[in-house]
Amino acid sequence: MALLPMIFVLVQSLIQYPHPAGDGRDEATHCRMKERQELLDHEMAWLLQELEQQDEGWGAVLSGALQQWPFWVIAGVLLLLGLWFTCRRRSCEASNNDVHEGEDSVDGQEEYRVKVKESSDASEQRSREKEDHDGDKGESGSGGMEDREKTRYAGNEQGILLVDRIEWPVEDLERGCSVIAELMESLSRVFVDSVSNTPYPVPQEAIGVGSAFEGWSPRDWDGVYRVLVPLNPPPGHTFHLEPNSAGQLAARTFNVCVELVCTCEKEQVEEKPLCFLHHSREELRRKQKRSLLETLCTSSYLDVEKTSRWFCQLVRSSWLQVPQWHSWYVVFQPCRRSCRLELSKGRDSLTVEMLFGVRRGDSDIFVSSQPTKATITASTAWAETYAVAEAKFFRHIARQLPCESLHLKCLQLFTCILRDTGFSSSTWKTVVMHVLTTVPLSRWHRRAFARRLWDIMAYLDRCLQLTHLRHFVLGNERLPAEISLPPAMRGVVPPNLFEHLARGLAAHREARQAYGRLRFRLGVLLSSH
Repeated sequence: MALLPMIFVLVQSLIQYPHPAGDGRDEATHCRMKERQELLDHEMAWLLQELEQQDEGWGAVLSGALQQWPFWVIAGVLLLLGLWFTCRRRSCEASNNDVHEGEDSVDGQEEYRVKVKESSDASEQRSREKEDHDGDKGESGSGGMEDREKTRYAGNEQGILLVDRIEWPVEDLERGCSVIAELMESLSRVFVDSVSNTPYPVPQEAIGVGSAFEGWSPRDWDGVYRVLVPLNPPPGHTFHLEPNSAGQLAARTFNVCVELVCTCEKEQVEEKPLCFLHHSREELRRKQKRSLLETLCTSSYLDVEKTSRWFCQLVRSSWLQVPQWHSWYVVFQPCRRSCRLELSKGRDSLTVEMLFGVRRGDSDIFVSSQPTKATITASTAWAETYAVAEAKFFRHIARQLPCESLHLKCLQLFTCILRDTGFSSSTWKTVVMHVLTTVPLSRWHRRAFARRLWDIMAYLDRCLQLTHLRHFVLGNERLPAEISLPPAMRGVVPPNLFEHLARGLAAHREARQAYGRLRFRLGVLLSSH
């Protein structure tokens, strides 16, 4: 700012200074030039004095500022930190936008569409409708249809590569299931002799249940092979199921009521069993005959915990009579509602949990000692289970599919590779079972692996939009005929497994966001193979 007056004076002097016109100068001209020179010298001296004063003022200001140098250092550091945090936040927002770009949202935001070559579920649906129309023309055209599929859907090639790279524990599962099945068969033969003519339930042939016996294993599998041991009432007794819980149909519990029946007609047999109804207590006590009501019941109901202790003791006493005791070392693990064994042989180890169940009539539905997600406090409460019906469904599907393990690899992918998506293994299992009854089984082959994955995603998307996922067993009219249900179950309205999403907007929004992330991850996974 101090230089501006000096520049002004110099410019003014250049403009107003008279230029010489010639060598001849008169006296008047010399006088004017001398006066002009004195005036300019005076103004120059004044400007120099003003500049010196201003320099002294700026020096004082600069000196005062330098005395406050710690303040300026701290201010500079804070400024640099602010700039660093701003750049970091913008970088994180940019990366999040790349990951979550286009996710489905409840509020109608832009929907993300992943391209493997098909850009949306709508195009997938149209393709499936076209394929269904072509499939009705007969098996003779199936080869040409499959060739057209290979050229029409580029995602199939990625699907073939991916289906071959999925980690597949089927050999280990089959070996473990085989060992457990042989063990339970040996124990069942011993049980027949051990419980005959006793007031205890009669164990039947064990049924393998759970993911291991269905042929797949979710990432959260605890490594326990579970079998359900049906219990029949001993002679002179009968079981009657009484529902003891209201609420959702899919989470019911029952009491197993034990009733005495007359066996007088059987007394003509050589063993002459005593009738608990028509013989006196003194006679029964004298012959050491007790009813089930006096052994494993609380009041008139079969007690789960008492049954568990009795069954574990039965297995202990029977272990030395089975062939496996020579090669397997057994450790009994304490459990209130089941019998759990840990078998070991060298480096191999297996854990088996024996659950007890009572069959509902002649159906594949049982009440089991295994508790549901809701805490069961009463020792006489038995939870209704559909595990046997689901296991039979998976065996039925394995016999019908062209590639018997393709649906299991779909489950393996969603529960292991694409884990931590907010959807439980039971949810994926239910969705896949519904898709198996919707898409014709002839189309579950290796080349269609990617398309079946998108079918599963499309079904889940519709369920999330409607906040409704139907229970697979209850009220399902598409179940195979070999799966037997009680007559009352076939006509019921299927319970909604997404009821919690219908009641809570926050939970529904979170599920929709989880679906968007899952859709993105699946697209990236298919495009990278």
